[in-house]
Parts: sequence; C-alpha cells; structure tokens
Amino acid sequence: MTSHGPEWQDPDTDPIIYVDEPTPPPAPPRKQRDPWTLILGIMGGVLLGTGVTFAILGATGVFEEPTPPPTPTLPPAPTLTLPPPTIAPPPLVISGPASAVAERAIPSIVAVEVSSFLGQGGGSGVVYGTEGYVITNHHVVDGATSVAVVFADGARYDAEVVGSDALTDLAVILVERPDLTPIDIGSSGTLAIGEPAVAVGNPLALEGGPSVTSGIVSALDRSLEVEPGTILYGLVQTDAPITRGSSGGALLDGSARLIGITTAIAVSDVGAEGLGFAIPIDLALGIITDLIDAGEVAHAFIGIGAGTAFAEEEGAQYPVGVLVTELLNDSAYEAAGGQINDVITAMDGQTIVTRDQLLTNLRMYRADEDVTFGILRSDSELNLVVTLGRLDT
Repeated sequence: MTSHGPEWQDPDTDPIIYVDEPTPPPAPPRKQRDPWTLILGIMGGVLLGTGVTFAILGATGVFEEPTPPPTPTLPPAPTLTLPPPTIAPPPLVISGPASAVAERAIPSIVAVEVSSFLGQGGGSGVVYGTEGYVITNHHVVDGATSVAVVFADGARYDAEVVGSDALTDLAVILVERPDLTPIDIGSSGTLAIGEPAVAVGNPLALEGGPSVTSGIVSALDRSLEVEPGTILYGLVQTDAPITRGSSGGALLDGSARLIGITTAIAVSDVGAEGLGFAIPIDLALGIITDLIDAGEVAHAFIGIGAGTAFAEEEGAQYPVGVLVTELLNDSAYEAAGGQINDVITAMDGQTIVTRDQLLTNLRMYRADEDVTFGILRSDSELNLVVTLGRLDT
C-alpha cells in the first residue's frame, strides 16, 4: 500500500535513551495555535475527504446516469437560394371575336338535368368525341337517380353516368345520339393571363339553349376550397360571368378550343364576386380517360406532410420548393429514401416552388407510376425515384 502522507515512526521502535547520555536541550515552548486556523483546517480536511469520496464514487460509476437511447438525427434543412429570373412572355396573338367562338361551340354544349332523392337539379355538359360521351362536374350528377341531357337544338336524351371523381369534380355521362358535334380540344398549359376566355353553359336552367359570356383568363393555378375539406388545385380563373347551372360547361380560348370545365364561382359575404373557376383541360383529359376506361381514377399518393419553403433576401421571402415536414403511414416518399427536411424542387424535370403546385402536378399522375423528384438535402442536390402509392378517396 502506498502512503500519500508523511511517514511516522513507530514509538515501539524508537531508540532507547540511557540516563548516562546527555540530556537533550529543552524543547522550545509550543506555539499557541490561532483558533480560526484550526477551524479552517478541519473544514479543509472535511472537504478534501468529501472530494476524494465523490471522486472514488464517480470512478466506480455510482453517480453516472444511465446512457439514454440514441435518438434519430435528421439532416439539417438545406440552404435555400432564389429561383432564376422569370423568362420573358411570348408575343401576343390576337384571336377571333366571341361571336365566332360561340357559333362554333354552342352545338357542343348541353344542359344536364338530374333527379335525385333530394329533388331536381342540373348543370351543363360538353360533348367529348363522337361516341356519346359528355363531360360534366361530379357535383352535378352526385347522388343522381336519373340523368338526361338537352342539346342546343332542343333534343332531349336520357343519359347514364359512366364514372365520377370527387377529387377533381369531374364526371362523364353517356348519351345515344348519332349526330354529335364534339368540342375542339385546346391546352391549358400554354394559357397566358389576360388572353380572351369565353364561357358557354346553361345558367339558371334557362330555356332556349346555352348562354355565352366573355372575358379574359384572370389567373392560373388557383386553389379553391369548394366545400369543407375539399380543395380543387390548378384552376383557371376567369372574369367571364359564370352562374349557377353553368357548372360542367365549357371555358374556351379565342379559337373556340376547350381549355377548361367550369366548376365554381367565388362567393363572399356580399354575394358573387364576378370570378369563375374552371378545371384545366390538361388535367381533365387524364381523368376523363380513366373514367371512360375504368369508371374510376387511381389517384397518386406520395405520403408526406409538407409546406412551401421560402428563401429570404433583403427582407423579402420567395417560394423556392416544398419542405417535407412529416412522413405519413405507407409513405411512398419514405419508401424511396425520402426524409424529413428534404426540399422538393422538381418533379420529372418540372420546377416546383409551392405546395399547391406539387399537389396540382400530382393530380396528373396515377398510382404505381414512377416519378423522379429533384430534392435538396443538407445542401446537396439529389434525384429520388418514387413509385407512387394509391390515394384513398
């Protein structure tokens, strides 16, 4: 055992002092100790002993807390930068007057009459192709027990519902009329704000054929909550007057080509606001095809909770992507390697800057399709191939 203090001599082993040896000189008088020195010394000893005790206990692990289980670490949110400048718009192309558009389109527009347990109702429809299919809104035929269509020439035909999709508010009905005039199909992907727009429908169930109103394309990619919990994405907004009964009618460009299916009007606490909305035809065509082929739509499911990500510069914020904030059950995104704090910036090469834009694009895809997402993760750019799940509707 190693001693850490002074070594003291055992009295039993001290040399024997004989009487004939010289008497040692008397010891100097013992110096009187200061009582405070004594007290402080005792306290120091106690503290020293306590420190040694704690050091020993600490070394043996007595005071160590159990090691907590490791928590999963998320990658930090990436640094966001501003998008490139907007490309200059294309040159303006002047198209024909509303009268010419109306003359071409009116034979392709029908009134839709509906009976249900709630009574009578209706809307409008658009002739699609020559096989008897008519496009209308889901909310026009939802719950119908019988359906009929009335053409611009007054002819009335019974119809049946082929399929209906609540998520996009689209439906297809079928009539047996041989001499149909199908609508010309345009594109909503090339629309420009401010270009002419003509709405044709059957407002207020008025007799005498369709009504025509004209205006412009007021905005693109609008989102609208049409009822609690039901939001339509990617809508075309127009100031061409659309009233009740026009639902399911046509929104046309200046060349009488179908660019949207009218679906809703903006209403505030003071009444209608003069703003109408249409489902873009580029989205509608895929839905219509699925309804004709299968009677239903296998909508895609990505399985994330997300919000728009913003970059900041000189006090201004700019949307630059979609920040993944949650991975849902059966998440297709997580199964492909996606993580929380990823920022989605592209979808199959198309730039994505807002959450609504992501959801609009997602409506163009179907379950089991592969989509390549461009993402930012911890300031690294990655491509993630996701096999989409199916959305329960």
